[in-house]
Amino acid sequence: MSSSKNGVHILILPYPAQGHILALLDLTHQLLLHGFKITVLVTPKNVPILDPLISTHSSVEILVFPFPGHPSLPSGVENIKDVGNSGNAPIIAGLSKLRGPIVEWFKAQSNPPVAIIYDFFLGWTLDLAQEIGVPGIVFYGVGALLISIFFDVWKNIEAYKGLGFVEFNGLPKSPRFVKEHLPSVFLKFKEDDPTWEIVRNGFIANGKSCGSIFNTFETLDSEYLGFLKKQMGHERVYSIGPINLVGGPGRNGKCDDNANEKIFTWLNECPNESVLYVAFGSQKLLTKAQMEALTIGLEKSEVRFILVAKQLSAQQEEQGFGSVPLGFEERVLGRGLVIKGWAPQVEILGHRAVGGFLSHCGWNSVMEAIVAGVIILGWPMEADQFINTWLLVDNTKTSFRVCEGSDSVPDPIELGRKINEAMNNDLFKKRAKELKDEAYEAVKIGGSSKRDLDAIVTELAQLKS
Repeated sequence: MSSSKNGVHILILPYPAQGHILALLDLTHQLLLHGFKITVLVTPKNVPILDPLISTHSSVEILVFPFPGHPSLPSGVENIKDVGNSGNAPIIAGLSKLRGPIVEWFKAQSNPPVAIIYDFFLGWTLDLAQEIGVPGIVFYGVGALLISIFFDVWKNIEAYKGLGFVEFNGLPKSPRFVKEHLPSVFLKFKEDDPTWEIVRNGFIANGKSCGSIFNTFETLDSEYLGFLKKQMGHERVYSIGPINLVGGPGRNGKCDDNANEKIFTWLNECPNESVLYVAFGSQKLLTKAQMEALTIGLEKSEVRFILVAKQLSAQQEEQGFGSVPLGFEERVLGRGLVIKGWAPQVEILGHRAVGGFLSHCGWNSVMEAIVAGVIILGWPMEADQFINTWLLVDNTKTSFRVCEGSDSVPDPIELGRKINEAMNNDLFKKRAKELKDEAYEAVKIGGSSKRDLDAIVTELAQLKS
């Protein structure tokens, strides 16, 4: 595998949020397999996230800098999971204070990195790379449609003020959204706020990077990858996804063997494609009303299901978040399974008995569903989720929209009907399998994602310190 045992050194800057880190570590794993010398920069509390990578690759170096903090963040917070999406701007701004220490670290190295690959939330890194004199390459663990929209809204922020409905006529297929469904990081923007200016300037800077790497694949996102190449004026816009299909260093998760055995014993007894997997990512908690509507909907749907429900703290329950209602598990015994806590999502989705995924449509979940060949029942809530749902439902027509909005409470009877209809729709199941086949073709030798990954490896291997 090794194509670069010549000490070509790359610095990786991940963003401390689960959805961001997973895909970038999968790319890092690939670079290590190709013989690159890799240093990953994190703050102290994020070191454990790298455990799977470290246990797979003893050669990877971890560079730990103290998190500089931010006035609006509680003390000790270094990861989005501790504060939710409202913490993005202060964490981005806090991390930008590492620019000076990183420059000093570079100067002290006998074999300094010859390129920096950084998460797209850390666009301030591009200025840092230019100061040091190395290429800055931006990694997008998301789809090209989202970034096409980002390019437009951050440059033309004034044009979207006061609009209730937004239509992106300059983009292929002219995507249209209610303004509230645009990315959260844009909706929360505060003009003339120094913290938010760092965020905005970073997103705009990404368009001037030496190259862009996307966790997507050509047949899913070709129109928007092409659009971005025109916007940037060069061809160094790479799609290497689904990166989880290429192989990665493993995932952190806590699920005991007995629980795993129970899940897969149950699935083994279910007919093919009969089970709906229901999960809303690592951050989102449902309110009591939402959880009640969801569980009634699952009960009324007459569909087999696995529901992943987070373990709530007393404080979260006081704040109005909901647990699985008492008596629900007994009423659905045999037809439904409730997992409290972490679940082996990729393995569950890949089981022959699973035919659908009721999801918030975060990009990692979208990629995992596509790889598994299951239909997606979308309930987008925030961040990029409405845009991902538009891509799947309105553009590729491979998915259903069953609810939308972080505060929406679906009508449980209607939700049950939609679940039943989706899980018995053979046309959509056929389309999901076709998309899976296209994803597998992309990462095979000769496929579009494999070609792009090889091109990245070749370009990086030619860099010299």
